Amino acid sequence: MKRTVVIAGLGLIGGSLAKSMMKSEENYIIGYDVNQDSLEFARLNGIVHESTTSFKEALQNADIVILAAPISESIQLIGILNELPISKELIVSDVASVKTSIIKAASSLTNNKITFIGGHPMAGSHKRGISAAKAHLFENATYVLTPSVRSTEEKVETLKDVLKNTRSKFVVLSPDEHDEMTGVVSHFPHLIASSLVHQAKKWGDTHTYLPNLAAGGFRDITRIASSNPELWQDIFYHNREKMSVLLEEWIQEMIDLKVLVDNNKKNAMITYLQNAKNYRDGLPSKDKGVIPSFYDVYVDIKDQTGSIAAVAQLLAEHRISIKNIEILEMREGITGVLRLSFYSKKAQTESAILLRNNGFDTTIL
Repeated sequence: MKRTVVIAGLGLIGGSLAKSMMKSEENYIIGYDVNQDSLEFARLNGIVHESTTSFKEALQNADIVILAAPISESIQLIGILNELPISKELIVSDVASVKTSIIKAASSLTNNKITFIGGHPMAGSHKRGISAAKAHLFENATYVLTPSVRSTEEKVETLKDVLKNTRSKFVVLSPDEHDEMTGVVSHFPHLIASSLVHQAKKWGDTHTYLPNLAAGGFRDITRIASSNPELWQDIFYHNREKMSVLLEEWIQEMIDLKVLVDNNKKNAMITYLQNAKNYRDGLPSKDKGVIPSFYDVYVDIKDQTGSIAAVAQLLAEHRISIKNIEILEMREGITGVLRLSFYSKKAQTESAILLRNNGFDTTIL
């Protein structure tokens, strides 16, 4: 039976969900957004069947609604749901990376026809907007569901079926569990990355050549600091209690670490670094996490005419698409001076093997 799915918010996440759902003939996709350019792009590129700037109009025949707007805007849309005369069964979900505040807002829904099931597809991109949407964005990613008190197992299974073409791995968590874990592995690292950049900027006032040194490894480990500030301010606000706890823990750990440095505790420092290395090396490498992955290969090339072209041509001959090429002037601890970025783990691995087999020294971090 055909079901009508409304995607409220046609950005990167909403657009990618729409693209994946369009693969099934069971779904009729309506896109809602206040941005006319996004709606036009979605229509022209076949991302939705129809589109509208009216949330009320979009919901007229809806069976499923997925709120794919920023957290504060999604909460506003939940409030609007309470004002609309919903007369048929309606499943509502969202994609917000903070669940407690969303579920709290959903608890105010008074219409018994509405079932709210929180959702968070834990994958993304460092690009934004519907033009960056990909049908495969969530493939092999963890998709967290946080059912509300009124959710039934049957409704959860219905939502999973609607989302099946994302090819995600569904996990059911409580809102609090979700917010604690994403706080640790996603939200807090964004704060730390921004803090590191601010520290470098301050020291750059003293050492004018510092930005040149930061162009390599430092720029890599702080990539996430280039994410959308407005979006992340919203995330930090809605997960502020968890962020405050993590900041307190981090400050105490830095105090303890300073003691090791100040007192030249060599063995303790080795243990600290080794434990971090062991844990990181044991993390899953094939699954997509909440922070977008970088599929990079570093290649050591000779400083001569045609070196970069030789690498690009070899990959092109084997139909491997390169997302980005960057020449790195300095790579402390890494042999490569040319960074190739790819769209997938598979392309990254195939490229590294191909280049090695053709005499290039390559490194994957």
